[in-house]
Amino acid sequence: MLNEGQATFSIQHSAFQIIITMEIIETKIKDLLVIKPDVFTDERGYFFESYNKERFAQHGLDMTFVQDNESQSMRGVLRGLHFQKPPFVQGKLVRVVKGAVMDVAVDLRKGSPTYGQWESVVLTEGNKFMYWIPEGFAHGFVCLEDHSVFTYKCTNVYNKASEGSIRWNDPDLNINWDIENPILSDKDKVSPMFKDFISPF
Repeated sequence: MLNEGQATFSIQHSAFQIIITMEIIETKIKDLLVIKPDVFTDERGYFFESYNKERFAQHGLDMTFVQDNESQSMRGVLRGLHFQKPPFVQGKLVRVVKGAVMDVAVDLRKGSPTYGQWESVVLTEGNKFMYWIPEGFAHGFVCLEDHSVFTYKCTNVYNKASEGSIRWNDPDLNINWDIENPILSDKDKVSPMFKDFISPF
Protein backbone atom coordinates (compact mmCIF):
# COMPACT_ATOMS: atom_id res chain seq x y z
CA MET A 1 0.00 0.00 0.00
CA LEU A 2 1.37 3.40 -0.98
CA ASN A 3 0.68 6.34 1.26
CA GLU A 4 0.62 9.80 -0.26
CA GLY A 5 1.71 13.02 1.39
CA GLN A 6 1.92 16.39 -0.24
CA ALA A 7 4.31 19.26 0.34
CA THR A 8 3.28 22.65 -1.02
CA PHE A 9 5.57 25.60 -1.62
CA SER A 10 5.00 29.08 -3.05
CA ILE A 11 7.28 31.11 -5.29
CA GLN A 12 6.64 34.83 -5.76
CA HIS A 13 7.53 36.17 -9.19
CA SER A 14 6.59 39.62 -10.45
CA ALA A 15 2.82 40.00 -10.39
CA PHE A 16 1.92 36.33 -10.20
CA GLN A 17 2.39 33.42 -7.86
CA ILE A 18 3.45 29.90 -8.77
CA ILE A 19 2.41 27.15 -6.38
CA ILE A 20 4.88 24.27 -6.52
CA THR A 21 3.73 20.98 -5.07
CA MET A 22 5.32 17.57 -4.90
CA GLU A 23 3.77 14.35 -3.72
CA ILE A 24 5.79 12.00 -1.54
CA ILE A 25 4.55 8.43 -1.84
CA GLU A 26 5.65 6.00 0.84
CA THR A 27 6.26 2.41 -0.24
CA LYS A 28 5.90 -0.66 1.98
CA ILE A 29 9.62 -0.29 2.78
CA LYS A 30 10.49 2.47 5.25
CA ASP A 31 12.42 5.43 3.77
CA LEU A 32 12.05 4.18 0.17
CA LEU A 33 10.00 6.85 -1.57
CA VAL A 34 8.41 7.72 -4.89
CA ILE A 35 8.39 11.46 -5.59
CA LYS A 36 5.90 13.01 -8.01
CA PRO A 37 6.93 16.53 -9.03
CA ASP A 38 4.54 19.24 -10.11
CA VAL A 39 4.91 19.68 -13.88
CA PHE A 40 3.88 22.93 -15.57
CA THR A 41 2.90 22.60 -19.22
CA ASP A 42 1.78 25.01 -21.92
CA GLU A 43 2.02 25.37 -25.69
CA ARG A 44 5.82 25.78 -25.40
CA GLY A 45 6.42 22.50 -23.59
CA TYR A 46 6.92 21.82 -19.89
CA PHE A 47 8.91 22.84 -16.80
CA PHE A 48 9.45 21.17 -13.44
CA GLU A 49 11.96 21.12 -10.60
CA SER A 50 13.72 17.77 -10.46
CA TYR A 51 15.55 18.72 -7.27
CA ASN A 52 15.52 21.61 -4.81
CA LYS A 53 17.58 21.07 -1.65
CA GLU A 54 15.52 23.41 0.53
CA ARG A 55 12.17 21.94 -0.50
CA PHE A 56 13.35 18.37 -0.11
CA ALA A 57 14.74 19.17 3.36
CA GLN A 58 11.42 20.70 4.40
CA HIS A 59 9.86 17.32 3.71
CA GLY A 60 12.48 15.43 5.73
CA LEU A 61 14.70 14.57 2.77
CA ASP A 62 17.90 16.28 3.89
CA MET A 63 20.56 14.76 1.66
CA THR A 64 23.64 16.14 -0.09
CA PHE A 65 24.50 14.96 -3.59
CA VAL A 66 28.10 14.84 -4.79
CA GLN A 67 27.89 13.00 -8.13
CA ASP A 68 25.43 12.79 -11.04
CA ASN A 69 25.39 9.84 -13.46
CA GLU A 70 23.57 9.14 -16.71
CA SER A 71 23.19 6.00 -18.80
CA GLN A 72 21.46 5.06 -22.03
CA SER A 73 20.14 1.55 -22.58
CA MET A 74 18.17 -0.40 -25.13
CA ARG A 75 14.94 -2.27 -24.45
CA GLY A 76 15.63 -5.48 -22.53
CA VAL A 77 18.83 -4.28 -20.91
CA LEU A 78 18.93 -5.02 -17.18
CA ARG A 79 21.45 -3.32 -14.91
CA GLY A 80 21.76 -4.55 -11.32
CA LEU A 81 21.47 -5.34 -8.57
CA HIS A 82 24.22 -2.96 -7.42
CA PHE A 83 25.32 -1.21 -4.23
CA GLN A 84 28.41 0.28 -2.63
CA LYS A 85 29.72 -0.83 0.76
CA PRO A 86 30.75 1.55 3.56
CA PRO A 87 32.44 3.97 3.75
CA PHE A 88 31.30 4.72 0.17
CA VAL A 89 27.65 3.76 0.63
CA GLN A 90 25.33 5.71 -1.67
CA GLY A 91 21.82 7.06 -1.56
CA LYS A 92 20.36 7.67 -5.03
CA LEU A 93 17.65 9.90 -6.45
CA VAL A 94 16.82 8.36 -9.83
CA ARG A 95 14.58 9.31 -12.75
CA VAL A 96 14.13 8.77 -16.49
CA VAL A 97 14.75 11.58 -18.98
CA LYS A 98 13.77 9.59 -22.06
CA GLY A 99 11.99 6.28 -22.49
CA ALA A 100 10.89 4.03 -19.63
CA VAL A 101 12.32 1.62 -17.07
CA MET A 102 11.11 -0.56 -14.26
CA ASP A 103 13.23 0.37 -11.28
CA VAL A 104 13.85 -2.00 -8.35
CA ALA A 105 15.27 -1.45 -4.87
CA VAL A 106 16.06 -4.21 -2.34
CA ASP A 107 16.36 -3.55 1.41
CA LEU A 108 19.77 -4.75 2.65
CA ARG A 109 19.70 -3.05 6.06
CA LYS A 110 20.40 -5.41 8.94
CA GLY A 111 17.64 -5.28 11.51
CA SER A 112 15.12 -3.84 9.09
CA PRO A 113 11.72 -5.55 9.26
CA THR A 114 11.73 -5.53 5.44
CA TYR A 115 15.26 -6.94 5.04
CA GLY A 116 15.47 -8.83 1.75
CA GLN A 117 12.22 -7.36 0.45
CA TRP A 118 11.96 -5.36 -2.76
CA GLU A 119 9.79 -2.67 -4.26
CA SER A 120 9.50 -1.55 -7.89
CA VAL A 121 8.19 1.48 -9.73
CA VAL A 122 7.88 2.31 -13.43
CA LEU A 123 9.70 5.54 -14.27
CA THR A 124 8.99 7.18 -17.63
CA GLU A 125 9.68 10.39 -19.49
CA GLY A 126 5.94 10.98 -19.32
CA ASN A 127 5.22 10.50 -15.61
CA LYS A 128 8.51 12.13 -14.50
CA PHE A 129 8.42 10.23 -11.22
CA MET A 130 11.56 10.06 -9.12
CA TYR A 131 12.65 7.22 -6.82
CA TRP A 132 14.57 7.98 -3.63
CA ILE A 133 16.70 4.94 -2.77
CA PRO A 134 18.41 5.45 0.59
CA GLU A 135 21.74 4.07 1.71
CA GLY A 136 21.62 0.37 2.45
CA PHE A 137 19.71 -0.76 -0.64
CA ALA A 138 20.64 -2.71 -3.75
CA HIS A 139 19.39 -1.08 -6.94
CA GLY A 140 18.69 -2.16 -10.48
CA PHE A 141 16.45 -1.47 -13.45
CA VAL A 142 15.26 -3.05 -16.68
CA CYS A 143 14.65 -0.91 -19.77
CA LEU A 144 11.17 -1.00 -21.27
CA GLU A 145 11.92 1.13 -24.35
CA ASP A 146 14.86 1.59 -26.72
CA HIS A 147 17.29 4.45 -26.07
CA SER A 148 16.06 5.01 -22.52
CA VAL A 149 18.08 7.66 -20.70
CA PHE A 150 18.39 7.14 -16.95
CA THR A 151 19.88 9.67 -14.53
CA TYR A 152 20.72 9.50 -10.86
CA LYS A 153 22.06 11.80 -8.20
CA CYS A 154 24.33 10.13 -5.64
CA THR A 155 25.21 11.01 -2.05
CA ASN A 156 28.70 9.55 -2.41
CA VAL A 157 31.24 9.19 -5.18
CA TYR A 158 31.84 6.03 -7.17
CA ASN A 159 34.45 3.73 -5.62
CA LYS A 160 35.38 0.57 -7.49
CA ALA A 161 36.77 -1.22 -4.42
CA SER A 162 33.43 -0.75 -2.62
CA GLU A 163 31.26 -2.20 -5.41
CA GLY A 164 28.89 -5.00 -4.54
CA SER A 165 26.13 -6.83 -6.34
CA ILE A 166 23.45 -9.52 -6.02
CA ARG A 167 22.19 -11.75 -8.82
CA TRP A 168 19.29 -10.14 -10.66
CA ASN A 169 17.21 -13.36 -10.72
CA ASP A 170 18.05 -14.60 -7.23
CA PRO A 171 15.40 -17.18 -6.23
CA ASP A 172 15.20 -15.99 -2.62
CA LEU A 173 14.53 -12.38 -3.61
CA ASN A 174 12.12 -13.58 -6.31
CA ILE A 175 11.88 -10.22 -8.08
CA ASN A 176 9.25 -10.05 -10.81
CA TRP A 177 11.20 -8.39 -13.62
CA ASP A 178 8.65 -9.53 -16.21
CA ILE A 179 11.49 -10.61 -18.52
CA GLU A 180 13.11 -14.01 -19.04
CA ASN A 181 16.29 -13.28 -20.96
CA PRO A 182 17.49 -9.73 -20.34
CA ILE A 183 20.65 -8.26 -21.82
CA LEU A 184 23.24 -8.33 -19.02
CA SER A 185 26.84 -7.32 -18.48
CA ASP A 186 29.28 -10.18 -17.94
CA LYS A 187 29.69 -9.01 -14.35
CA ASP A 188 25.97 -9.02 -13.61
CA LYS A 189 25.62 -12.54 -15.00
CA VAL A 190 27.80 -13.93 -12.19
CA SER A 191 26.83 -11.71 -9.24
CA PRO A 192 26.64 -13.53 -5.87
CA MET A 193 23.42 -15.03 -4.57
CA PHE A 194 21.49 -13.43 -1.73
CA LYS A 195 21.92 -16.49 0.53
CA ASP A 196 25.68 -15.90 0.45
CA PHE A 197 25.39 -12.16 1.13
CA ILE A 198 26.51 -10.75 4.48
CA SER A 199 25.15 -7.25 4.86
CA PRO A 200 27.60 -4.47 5.72
CA PHE A 201 24.74 -2.03 6.36
